[in-house]
Amino acid sequence: MKKTILITGCSSGIGYCVAHALHKQGYHVFATARRQESVDTLLAEGLESLRLDLADSDSIQQAFEAVMQRTNGELYALFNNGAYGLPGAVEDLSREALRIQFETNVFGWQELSNLVLPVMRRQGYGRIIQNSSVLGFVSMPFRGAYNASKYAIEGLSDTLRLELKGSNIYISLIEPGPIASQFRANSAKALGQYIDVDKSFHRERYLGVLKRLHKPGPAVPFTLPPEAVLKRVIHALESSNPKPRYYVTVPTYLFGFLKRILSTRILDMLLAKAGNSN
Repeated sequence: MKKTILITGCSSGIGYCVAHALHKQGYHVFATARRQESVDTLLAEGLESLRLDLADSDSIQQAFEAVMQRTNGELYALFNNGAYGLPGAVEDLSREALRIQFETNVFGWQELSNLVLPVMRRQGYGRIIQNSSVLGFVSMPFRGAYNASKYAIEGLSDTLRLELKGSNIYISLIEPGPIASQFRANSAKALGQYIDVDKSFHRERYLGVLKRLHKPGPAVPFTLPPEAVLKRVIHALESSNPKPRYYVTVPTYLFGFLKRILSTRILDMLLAKAGNSN
């Protein structure tokens, strides 16, 4: 039988790349997206696609039930990927803005994980792959909401991995740095929707942030294509002993190393400089 995998956030970028590549390799891929027009595009391209809005519990439940009907109640893997970033200073984040960020980036992922785990326990195997970020273990200024959501995913995943020890269900975190995608364009929209730039103490800084987000091409050095993440996803799916964490891009390796050897104060200086320069 083909191995089945449910992937979120397939309209572009990493999810789109991984869905198409795994489909070509013979996986039974369920590529999901928030917008119906994205689902229609994926269907036209030959993928099996469903609408799934991570901020909508009913949408999650309906998509999961549809997958179960089409697979006779089996699922090999879940790739939690769909997410967005809300730029903004922590002092400018309203309760509502932070809640919306967590609805998509954390609560939706956890709800899906809770749905697939009984299936995986019943069949005796499974893989859950969480697309985290370098910002899941180091923080940068004006990325507080996204930082917090990825820190939450890291904590939940680490705990779940311990609780599933010996179950033949593996949890892997992928921690990319800059990847070419629509992420910056979506972040610019979120900033405009949830941050009152003109009334903020950080107004001038936001103008710089918006300039970076709208910059064509890679905005920072060491940006890699989505295929760099695909390689790690394949290893997490097919290795008999998948890694708990997969680093992707030079910044992830660099900051992972620096966090181990530097004091918090010195690391803060480097992160503040890096965060304020892009």
